[in-house]
Amino acid sequence: MKTANEASLRRRNSLILALTSFIWGISFVAQSEGGDAVGPYSFNCIRSIIGSLFLILIICITDKLGITHKPKDKQSRKTLLIGGVLCGIVLCIATNLQQMGIYLGTPSGKAGFLTACYILLVPILGLFFNRKCGLNVWIAVLLSLIGLYLLCINGEFKLQLSDTLVILCALCFSIHILIIDHFSPMVDGLRMSCIQFMVTGLLTSIPMFATELNQGVNEWISAFCSLDAWIPLLYAGIFSCGIAYTLQIIGQKGVNPTIASLIMSLESVFSVLAGWVILHEKLTTKELFGCVLIFSAVILSQLPTKTIKNS
Repeated sequence: MKTANEASLRRRNSLILALTSFIWGISFVAQSEGGDAVGPYSFNCIRSIIGSLFLILIICITDKLGITHKPKDKQSRKTLLIGGVLCGIVLCIATNLQQMGIYLGTPSGKAGFLTACYILLVPILGLFFNRKCGLNVWIAVLLSLIGLYLLCINGEFKLQLSDTLVILCALCFSIHILIIDHFSPMVDGLRMSCIQFMVTGLLTSIPMFATELNQGVNEWISAFCSLDAWIPLLYAGIFSCGIAYTLQIIGQKGVNPTIASLIMSLESVFSVLAGWVILHEKLTTKELFGCVLIFSAVILSQLPTKTIKNS
């Protein structure tokens, strides 16, 4: 019965991670427009703080309903604080490395592919923490990388200096996934996510003040006097940060981090499909085949096998 319950929990959490990637995928347009409207650091800073404030409200409600509870002892509070701060630091570095890489010239499609290379880095790093995968998962990783290449890369593929920042960003996202894998069974996901985004927002305020705000306070304030700024900020803050990243923490419980990274790589697929359905963008045969490969990889990674350990 315990094995059946664990399998049911993994299936449920896999669906939660798929929902996470769906929210991230359809929020891509909002993030792009918001960064253009107020500046990348301002956007990352304010959406993170919005996400944290939103989660404070949700925590107050769920505590009163008895769904969540405050940490009962000093050690629990310490574990929660360490997990939230570590996640926040790594997430801050990852998101701002990605933004800077795009700013310095890496096209968004190429940045999406390089960022998604965390699906290869996670199992490699996981070997150092005894998080082993079966052969089917390694094959799924390879299929997913090929699919992402077909989906994201158009034309010749060359690495530039700005691409190095995005590759470092992928490394940071890999570390972020492994940190969540370690702390998520021990802490309340809502509280750790809330701390994570408050830390990310506060740290990102440093480059925001040093660059964008320093260029002129009046111009900076006027950028926020428009719905073009606040609609993307609220959507990204509440849905992408407050909801999706919290679902990631909840969904990773009991799921091998490599399989979790494969499921979350569906973000790229959902982003392309959202552009096709909502914005009526064209979907080429190459991109469609890339989507099929990624979906196939996710399904393959979910197949039971005796060779998988710690999954």
